[in-house]
Amino acid sequence: MKRISILGSTGSIGLSTLQVIREHPEEFKVIGLGAGRNVEEILRQIEEFNPLIVSMATRDLAEEVKSRTTRNVRITYGKEGLIEVATHADADFVVSAMLGFAGLMPTIEAIKAGKDIGLANKETLVSAGHIIMDLVKQKQVRLLPIDSEHSAIFQAIQGERRSDIARIILTASGGALRHLKREELPKVSLKEALKHPNWKMGAKITIDSATMMNKALELIEAHWLFSLPFSHIDVIIHYESIIHSMVEFIDGAVIAQLGTPDMKVPIQYALSYPGRLSLSTERLSLEKIGKLHFMEMDFQRFPVMKLAYQVGNAKGTYPTAFNAANEVLVDLALQERLPIYMIEAGIEHVIQQHQSYADPDLEQILEADAIAREVAKNWAEQQTI
Repeated sequence: MKRISILGSTGSIGLSTLQVIREHPEEFKVIGLGAGRNVEEILRQIEEFNPLIVSMATRDLAEEVKSRTTRNVRITYGKEGLIEVATHADADFVVSAMLGFAGLMPTIEAIKAGKDIGLANKETLVSAGHIIMDLVKQKQVRLLPIDSEHSAIFQAIQGERRSDIARIILTASGGALRHLKREELPKVSLKEALKHPNWKMGAKITIDSATMMNKALELIEAHWLFSLPFSHIDVIIHYESIIHSMVEFIDGAVIAQLGTPDMKVPIQYALSYPGRLSLSTERLSLEKIGKLHFMEMDFQRFPVMKLAYQVGNAKGTYPTAFNAANEVLVDLALQERLPIYMIEAGIEHVIQQHQSYADPDLEQILEADAIAREVAKNWAEQQTI
């Protein structure tokens, strides 16, 4: 039985992970849950899964949960609490599903503690890829991708030699605003940007899909996961989100992984690897779909994709600043304090201002993240909305 801690248990990936565990109680046991502020949801999870440890965002929330549960569970809080969940002695697998840069330190500590990682938190590799991959190698743990695109690539290369890979091809749905030209974007409302055509996800990642930032982050993440230069990673738009990504080999063969848009599939593959388990999900019917559509990436329409290649190749703390700026600006957009279409310009401004560390250690990455957030916030405050 695999014993699991989940960082971000009340978010969309966390909830899907618990659905997978619910289907296979004989295979998986919940040890720890790292949550944010959703008291009602975490109380339901405690009652159903009976974890040993739970962490909340703040002390007050932890006290409220403690006062309302009859289960014998340790309730903690804050960054230290998340690290306790991630490193709990009884857990052997950690699902890193927290949103944003906040997931970096708990993931690092989990790796240091020898835990295998199911990685849904793409910001961890974007911000500190070289540190994470060095630690994974040093501690000899598994780092298994949960993002559907990276899971697709991971599945496609099973049994293949890495030297035989010519390139990988990430697919992107194009997000909620894919039908609009750039000059139409200033008219877009927050509500429109949150209507993803294929996936049911949290608000932040849905906005990232609308700007293509989600794919930009996945591009940098793929570079680290599969040890490929950016010149060997392409991105194409695929409206239906049926082909989750592809691998082209040196003989011209292309292997693709297909399936309906359901995050439970890549989550379960990470949890059950190297085996597979049955899963209650809609089955793919190509005859019903009839057609699949593909488009070349338009770097003028989606400028963050061009910027992602640039910061990825530049290395240093440029990717850290790239992610930090986006997190701040998307948060402001979700508060309706910044129009969606201005996110891209704000990210570009932060990158132009950024003074990168060439080979950053963790302290320098944390510093670069903090500075980039301040620059992004100051830029946004100067804009006329």
